[in-house]
Amino acid sequence: MLKVGIIGCGRITGHHLKSIKKVHGIKITAVCDFDLQKAKDYSKKYNIKYFHNFDEMLTQLNDIDIVAIITPSGMHYEQAVAILKRYRKHLIIEKPLFLKPSHVKKVYNLAKKYRCKIFPVLQNRYNKSVTRLKRAINSGELGRIRITNVKVRWCRPERYYKMSKWRGTFSHDGGVLSNQGIHHLDLLRYLAGEIKEIFVFMKTQGAKIEVENTIVAVLNHYNGAVGTLEVTTAARPKDFEASISIVGSKGLAQIGGSAVNELQIFTPKEKDCKKFSQKIPNNYGFGHIQLYKNIVKTFSKRKKFDFPVNERDSFNTTKLLNAFYRADELNKKVNVFSIEESKRLGRKNEKISKLYRLR
Repeated sequence: MLKVGIIGCGRITGHHLKSIKKVHGIKITAVCDFDLQKAKDYSKKYNIKYFHNFDEMLTQLNDIDIVAIITPSGMHYEQAVAILKRYRKHLIIEKPLFLKPSHVKKVYNLAKKYRCKIFPVLQNRYNKSVTRLKRAINSGELGRIRITNVKVRWCRPERYYKMSKWRGTFSHDGGVLSNQGIHHLDLLRYLAGEIKEIFVFMKTQGAKIEVENTIVAVLNHYNGAVGTLEVTTAARPKDFEASISIVGSKGLAQIGGSAVNELQIFTPKEKDCKKFSQKIPNNYGFGHIQLYKNIVKTFSKRKKFDFPVNERDSFNTTKLLNAFYRADELNKKVNVFSIEESKRLGRKNEKISKLYRLR
């Protein structure tokens, strides 16, 4: 039985806990958070131990196998390095994995050194709609990909960014693309292939934050496809749309819904739209359950299983994320894999880090 300890007790932590309970072969042992009351609440609800920081948790419960890092994005790197060096634990890391591609390389290298595994949380890859579209692309059912499009029109008012000090900062959050749009960005390259060049416009509209809450970009894929990307939290007064569409030489496909849980258009086989769409009770969907099932499979001695999100995936998605910000910094078209990482995204801010340092 794999034992999990969680650091960070925000809203999504509850979804992780519910998901773990539904998976055989893994269980939650403890949670920790600098806000001890949040940790106590989860402790009481799930009958698990709680702690103020991860040093305390991992020293007292040294039989924990895996640590799930569910903290502000800008803390992931620091905490991952500390846990690997001090405790040699496998890691589950919520999105975005890290804010800099150099951080991805360093953590994976450390994990190899200490024989630990990294499990990025990109749960939407496991949705029925996504798996069906991926199969259609791999089999040639859609034909050659010609045009791609990402469209996220969500609402995050000023009060959303004032909820926590880390929100809306380049150091610990990033903007709309690294927070709200990261799943769609990852799915775009997962489904339609790597992106070669990008040109972007970034704006901050209707919110007093240092990061962008609106981005529009033009994309050029290595496979010859071209695309557009529009992601915003400046829509009012509510969330309207989140979709990915792909135009192929043999048909059109579009996935959408609050967590890309709906196959909305699929011209090669229209009846599959209903079959491969899921109704979900919240914005997180059911992907976390499959995530934990895959983690259990990874440690199975009966059959070799490679966790589907590997180091290359993690690096390329983070590299692509940084390229958008670098294109904005340079105000020109950039080549994704030849450009250096962003000067702003993931920059140090010790003042904020001290507030969220669980040690």
